[in-house]
Amino acid sequence: MKKRSEKEKDLAFLRGEFEAVNNIFLAGFAKMKVGQDYQLRKTVKEAGGEYKVVKNNLAQKASEGLKSEPLFEKLAGMNSIAYTKGDVVALAKALTAYAKTNPVFVFKAGMVEGRVVDVKSIAELSTMPSKEELYAKLLYVIQAPAQQLVTVMNAVGRNLAVVVDQGVKENKFQD
Repeated sequence: MKKRSEKEKDLAFLRGEFEAVNNIFLAGFAKMKVGQDYQLRKTVKEAGGEYKVVKNNLAQKASEGLKSEPLFEKLAGMNSIAYTKGDVVALAKALTAYAKTNPVFVFKAGMVEGRVVDVKSIAELSTMPSKEELYAKLLYVIQAPAQQLVTVMNAVGRNLAVVVDQGVKENKFQD
């Protein structure tokens, strides 16, 4: 059994994590085997997140007065959390893919950008494009008008050169 000082350290650490993140996924993991847990932790780490098994009482106390408090109000059973300060879509995709192959891992709820969401919203979030894809699309949209302008400007010179070349070939320019 942990000493009170260790429990207080755990509480302070978890509270600090809850204050620092806006994206948390709450899940159940009952009957998960050690190998499955290892794979889950690896998947979450690769997606840029953190994964922790939490005691219900500890999570509730750590979230008191924070945006995440509604997420942990009615915890029951064995719970774990996955959270990230980075790309929430990448973490949602990784967890959803993992849940499809491991039915013992189930979503219970989540908090995305400070708002509590249900399981359906997590599934919808996992279908969104990643940040990199969105950046690429945005860059294309920004560059497209400039590219079209340069193409039009080059077309005027190119067309003039074609007309002059045809005139020279047909001896249209005589003194």
